[in-house]
Amino acid sequence: MTEKLNSSKKGKPLTIFITGGSSGIGYEAVLNLISLGHKIILPCKNIFRANEVLINIFNQLPIKLSKKGEISTPIMDLSDLKSIDSLCYELKNKRLKIDVLILNAGLQYTGSKTPRISKQGIELTFAVNHLSHFYLTTKILSLMDTSNDPKIIITSSEVHNPDSAGGKVGAKASLGNLKGLESGLGFEMVDGNKFNADKAYKDSKLCNILFAKKLSTYLMSKKLSMPVIAWAPGLVISRNSGGFFRYSRKYNQLGQILFAFLARDILRITTSNKEAGLILSNLACISKYKKSGFNYYSNKIISSGKFIFEKSDISNDAQRDDLSDHLWELSNFLIDKIIK
Repeated sequence: MTEKLNSSKKGKPLTIFITGGSSGIGYEAVLNLISLGHKIILPCKNIFRANEVLINIFNQLPIKLSKKGEISTPIMDLSDLKSIDSLCYELKNKRLKIDVLILNAGLQYTGSKTPRISKQGIELTFAVNHLSHFYLTTKILSLMDTSNDPKIIITSSEVHNPDSAGGKVGAKASLGNLKGLESGLGFEMVDGNKFNADKAYKDSKLCNILFAKKLSTYLMSKKLSMPVIAWAPGLVISRNSGGFFRYSRKYNQLGQILFAFLARDILRITTSNKEAGLILSNLACISKYKKSGFNYYSNKIISSGKFIFEKSDISNDAQRDDLSDHLWELSNFLIDKIIK
């Protein structure tokens, strides 16, 4: 089943804050959402990237469509918690209202033998894919109070589940008892083991779902009713040098080229940035996805070149309330230790 951009019954324009909107799935979603007349806040790592994104968008969208919506590209680096702090302070001073928060940014550098480190000394996969989004959400929630249709969307992956096709390949997602995170700054893996780049990514996607579940529970305890959606876009491999696998290609270029050719062109088990972007933009703004509470959806392959996007089950570990509670507590503790 192919998703279509739902442009009927658009209603009032939404203000949508999206991370990871400068390339890949997020970029395609941004193009769709602007064309529907929504206001986009797309933070970029630096001024050079911000300018590049704006030029690309205005070159790609027809003039009539680009004038329907709005876009701003403030500076925010997800590898630096203090950068998140600065932008959120700026947004609050402007008294902006945010309707939809899309936590879409993610990185993977499979093939690397050593961990990369964030500005605050945290392994980069965990820092960007989970901890920064956790912190960003806590800072932005107050800007969603006055929205009539607040919603939070988190891009995860089926590899969070060791029983899924992708989750079975290589090291499997498992957080153990969070011994690494418990130890504080300097840990290589959340479970306390030695660094494994492939597992670090899978673990971060498990963290995404545990966070989404706990966030939904937290919001309900505060009498705040909104959808918290985690979703898996499926395997997405670009034909250009950009996109999600751009970091992994640096460590195993030949392997990545061969894998992409086999998965995308022979087996046809991949989807495109454009198709996944359509799904993400629909998640953001159509009534089908307005049910309050936690929901998980996955873009599943049903045969060569054919996918179905539907509500799905999460892994056994993702269902553990004790694990989501502990991850929430330790994430808060680590952030409090960093942001003084």
